[in-house]
Amino acid sequence: MTNKIHFIKMHGLGNDYIFVDAAKFYIPNPSETSKAWSRRHTGIGSDGLVLIKKLPHSDCDFSMTFFNADGTPGEMCGNASRCIGKYVYESGMTQSTTLNLHTAAGIKILNLEVNGDNMVERVSVDMGEPILNDPNQFAPTGEGLPKGTFVSMGCPHYVIFVDDINTIDLAQMGSELEYHPSFPERCNIEFAQVLPNGIRMRVWERGSGITMACGTGACATATAAALTGRCGRKSTVIMDGGTLDIEWRETDNHLYMTGPATIAFEGDIELP
Repeated sequence: MTNKIHFIKMHGLGNDYIFVDAAKFYIPNPSETSKAWSRRHTGIGSDGLVLIKKLPHSDCDFSMTFFNADGTPGEMCGNASRCIGKYVYESGMTQSTTLNLHTAAGIKILNLEVNGDNMVERVSVDMGEPILNDPNQFAPTGEGLPKGTFVSMGCPHYVIFVDDINTIDLAQMGSELEYHPSFPERCNIEFAQVLPNGIRMRVWERGSGITMACGTGACATATAAALTGRCGRKSTVIMDGGTLDIEWRETDNHLYMTGPATIAFEGDIELP
């Protein structure tokens, strides 16, 4: 009889992922598994796969290992990190409302907002300091690259401000710019427009394509807006799937991302 893997499908503002407790279920080839399970018509359907592991003898409480929908590994996912906070608390894996999460982009601190029914309503994540100059991730050639701002949140982002975001062909421009020679490791591409009620942003994610939201992308966009004088250090970033509150604090130069996480469904599936 084939062993089945238990999974839970969650999303942060429509940016959806498949989560597996890696301490209980072994996935020998997570890259190929992410590709197969992420397919919308023949798999579970998602923007990627996230493996969670509890770390009882470590400085961190949990770890996340993240794979995009195309099977490539990712350093960090802001929306997935909020989902992890909700999942581990509501499933009884922890009783703490402050968690240290180990990621390939460093340790992220999660603070959970729990309501009277002991359910996690929102999660605030200390995303660390933005990196503005990284020659390993950004070496501008200037050839065919629209004017924008490069910001790394552990993973590379290029933010382009436009006058009317509704006129942008995100699929065409995003797919082309992801592989631009300026980005040795490929890149996440954000188009943004400053509005009276916040920053409207749409994203093409490296390895996943158009997604409804991106947590690291929202942080990069808020940083770019502040750097270019378009906004202050607190921003509401409005994406296709909803809004995130971003604060770039002067006290520690860290970005803090706050927003919801939602459980869609769970089930069991065989390995591909």
